[in-house]
Amino acid sequence: MTVSTITQLQDRVLAALEACGVPTPDGSGELLTRSPLTGEALVPLTRTTLAEAEDAVARAHEAFLEWRDVPAPERGRVVKRWGELLTEHKRDLAILVQAEAGKSMSEAEGEVQEMIDICDFAVGQSRMLYGKTMPSERPGHRLMETWHPLGVVGVISAFNFPVAVYSWNTALALVCGDTVVWKPSEMCALSALGAHQLLARAVAESGAPEDIHQLVLAGRDVGAILVEDPRVALVSATGSTRMGREIGPQVAQRFGRCLLELGGNNAAIVTPSADLDLALRGIVFAAAGTAGQRCTTMRRLIVHESVVDTLTERLVAAYRTLTIGDPRDESVLVGPLINEGSYRAMVDAIEAAVAQGGEVLVGGNRVLAAEMPDAYYMEPTIIRMPTQSEVVREETFAPILYVMTYSDLDEAITLHNDVPQGLSSAIFTTDQAEAEIFLSGAGSDCGIANVNIGTSGAEIGGAFGGEKETGGGRESGSDSWQTYMRRATNTINYSGQLPLAQGVKFL
Repeated sequence: MTVSTITQLQDRVLAALEACGVPTPDGSGELLTRSPLTGEALVPLTRTTLAEAEDAVARAHEAFLEWRDVPAPERGRVVKRWGELLTEHKRDLAILVQAEAGKSMSEAEGEVQEMIDICDFAVGQSRMLYGKTMPSERPGHRLMETWHPLGVVGVISAFNFPVAVYSWNTALALVCGDTVVWKPSEMCALSALGAHQLLARAVAESGAPEDIHQLVLAGRDVGAILVEDPRVALVSATGSTRMGREIGPQVAQRFGRCLLELGGNNAAIVTPSADLDLALRGIVFAAAGTAGQRCTTMRRLIVHESVVDTLTERLVAAYRTLTIGDPRDESVLVGPLINEGSYRAMVDAIEAAVAQGGEVLVGGNRVLAAEMPDAYYMEPTIIRMPTQSEVVREETFAPILYVMTYSDLDEAITLHNDVPQGLSSAIFTTDQAEAEIFLSGAGSDCGIANVNIGTSGAEIGGAFGGEKETGGGRESGSDSWQTYMRRATNTINYSGQLPLAQGVKFL
């Protein structure tokens, strides 16, 4: 890596920030963003102080008192404009995502497309915040439910999807009448600035209250304000199970709401009837894409003993063709791990797997260390495991795929479900009965269960989230909007009489 390479990256980032409308950073500040592409510092930024964060919550709360009374279709116009601006600046924001998260441009642009898609979804949802009318047992009465804005929503997002998952929450929260305070990952502050500035422009152009969206750039100390402040009605947090164990009880103690998207240890079952060509493509992308740093990354592969040798041979051959390096080169498929900590965790997991009886079939080596000593590029790794040992049951946020075998489907499903996490899952089969069993209550215990596709690549229309130690949250599509609202049951008496329910007599 040369000085010119570093300079080119910084220039590209500054140009993208300017295009999104972010004022040029003055070069001072203690929040120092670094790029996993090179390991070098990008742009120093000013950290949000505790007092500023508390003020952000206060301003969001005041704005909520006005925003909640704006008709929902009018609120949708802000999100519609945001989506238009995201479309216009898709490449600019993707450049920031690539620089901070280390993704290929295809994946970075795909992430921004998710933002555009959720804006489209939310605009439609702004006219469909439906309640139900139920039959009353009393004559001359109407029984119904209505949905109302909840309050301030605190969004704590992770580095691996620095803008997409945040937008799932924000687009829906805004059309539901909530305001948002966002604490992004410290590692992706520039992407956050770009997304925030585009939303701020949409707010201004739509004539909405300017404080409906707040951005705070800092670490756990500022995140704690969102967790502890009773004015924050909902905390939506994406991260590790450890983080969820800390946040959940604190929010519950003050009777706030939590939406948790935590760890994933996702698996696919490959049956004897599977189309192996299809399975091969689905497995490689799900296991190696984004350098294994998706919450839906495939980490376990449970293959029938009759096809395991054939499939693993083909997987090993495919892995050997994967191009690894700086994803600014469009021929590169696998980029870097986010930092040294992720690299150490991957190395430790590989060593533990071998100690627990595993055999490394391919990968496991660091590459490009001489050219870029502060960046961490690793070969995606396949390890054949005799059993689902301790290391296999843990989530390692890196491109490691553990391969195990089974003899009958019941055994495969038991093995599949025998982990603490419950996010995403898949089965590759051409047998309809196997597919139906996998999707039934006796099958996968995950929030996402797929047939003949991999574990990653969720669409906006479906609710996203998982069970068990994944936290139970649901974001994005389907009826996820209800998370951001409060429900009221209403009884209207137009009878002129006052009969009591259940036939109770009084007076």
